[in-house]
Amino acid sequence: MRASRGLIGIALGLAAGLAFGAGGVFVKPLLESGWSPGAAVLARITVAAVLLAVPGLIALRFDLRPLWRARWTVLVFGLVAVAGVQFAFYASLERIPVSTTLLIEYLAPIALVLYAWVRTRRMPQRIVLAGSALAIAGLVLVIGPGGGSLDPIGLLFAAIAMIGVCVYYAVGERAAEQLPPVALIAAGFVVGAVALALTGLVGLLPMEATFTDVPFLGGTAPWWVPLLTVGAVSTAFAYVAGLAAIRMLGARLAAFLGLSEVVFAGIVGWILIGEALGPLQILGGLLILGGIICVRMERPAPAAAGVVELGGEPVPVTASTTVRAAPTSATAADPR
Repeated sequence: MRASRGLIGIALGLAAGLAFGAGGVFVKPLLESGWSPGAAVLARITVAAVLLAVPGLIALRFDLRPLWRARWTVLVFGLVAVAGVQFAFYASLERIPVSTTLLIEYLAPIALVLYAWVRTRRMPQRIVLAGSALAIAGLVLVIGPGGGSLDPIGLLFAAIAMIGVCVYYAVGERAAEQLPPVALIAAGFVVGAVALALTGLVGLLPMEATFTDVPFLGGTAPWWVPLLTVGAVSTAFAYVAGLAAIRMLGARLAAFLGLSEVVFAGIVGWILIGEALGPLQILGGLLILGGIICVRMERPAPAAAGVVELGGEPVPVTASTTVRAAPTSATAADPR
C-alpha cells in the first residue's frame, strides 16, 4: 500500500509539474496581445478560484467553520504561497534577468533541505546532498546563466518568491488535518486574488488587459480561451495535484518533483510552439531527473533502540509501558 501510494504521489507530482510547465505556453498569447503579467496572474487565479469554489464547498460539506478554524493557515497560504510568490516574482523581473529570478525561485527544494538540516541539526543523507547538487547543476543548464546586473532589491524579491514556494510545500504537508486540499486551495486562491487586486489598485502591480482574439496553438481564439485553459489546467488542476503529491510524499520529495516544471516547460514549448531545445537544456533536464531519483532513494531514518515513535515524540519503552498505536487519518501525510 505504501509503495502504491508513493507511485501515485510521484505521478501526481509529475502531472502538477507538467501542468505548471505548460502554463507559459497557454498564457503567452495574452501577454503578447497586451496583457500585463499582473493582470494575467490575477485573472488565472480568479478563474481557478471560481472553478474550485463548488468542489471546495462540497469537500467541506458546505460547513465553513473548518475554514474559520484554519483561518491563519488559509491566510498564510493565500498571502504568501499564492499572492506573495507572484508579486515578488514580477517585482524581481523588473530589476534582474528572468533567468536569474527563475534560478533563485527554483532553489526552494534546496532551501527545504538546508532548513531541515538546521532545524534538526542532522546532516541530510549523502544521497539527498548528491540529488541537490545534481538538481542545481540541471537548473543552471536548463534556465541558463543570468548575465546582466544583479540589483540587490531584485535579488531580495527573488528570494522572497523562493521562500513563498517553500511555504507552499510546508503548508501543504502540515495542513492535512485542518482542511481538505481542494478547500484549502480554493480559499487560498480567493485570498490571493483579493491581495493581488489590491496591489493593482494601489499601483504596485500594473494591471492592463485587452479583450481581442489572440493566436493560440496554431490558430486564433477569443482571449478567454487561453485564460480558461491556464486557469483550469495550469492553476486549478496543477495546485490540486501538487498538494495531493505533497501529502502523499512529503514536502521534500514533492519539491524536487516540482523541478520537473522547468523540464516540461521546455518540452511543451518545443512541441506546441516550436521553441527548440538545445543540448545543454536536455542535459540539464537529465540532471534534474537524476536529482529527483536520488532524493527518492533516501532511506527512512532508523528508529533508536528502545524508542517507539508515537505521533511526533519519541516514547521510551519500558517493561511497564504499554503503547497503543494511535489511529491515523486517511488524509494525513506520510511520516518522514
